[in-house]
Amino acid sequence: MKKLLCALAVLSLLVYGYAWKRTVQEGRFSISGTVVVPERLAAMAQADNNACAIIVKNEADVPVAIKRVVDPKFPLSFTLGEEDLLAQTVDGTLKLEVQINNHGQLGFIKQGDIFGASTTPVTPHSKDVIVQADKTMGRVQLARNVKGNFFRTAAR
Repeated sequence: MKKLLCALAVLSLLVYGYAWKRTVQEGRFSISGTVVVPERLAAMAQADNNACAIIVKNEADVPVAIKRVVDPKFPLSFTLGEEDLLAQTVDGTLKLEVQINNHGQLGFIKQGDIFGASTTPVTPHSKDVIVQADKTMGRVQLARNVKGNFFRTAAR
């Protein structure tokens, strides 16, 4: 009986230590996963000077965390931590969205941008989240057959 009680005490200390270590490492906010782009959009998503923004929004659709990756290569593994938070408190279910563009503006979807979202809500400690960036506003149209000087052509 004494051996059983000692074994249970040691086991409970090990479980407590593991839980404490995990809590300390994770902090109050830690989301990790992968951004996946379909093959038909991969070349456009991995073009030079693109940025991939991973945005976490609360239930009211307000951004609470943002992480940007310049010149991403897909599939892109990511981890959002406390350093990426915009808000003091993060509770409840969250939405995870991704925007890939070369203009750097978030919230504005323009011609040539790629975007998507996770199919399920996430929590402040979600792991292995898959985000499909599979929607686009189409390819960027370049000015063609424009007569005039270079500056007029570039301004279009």
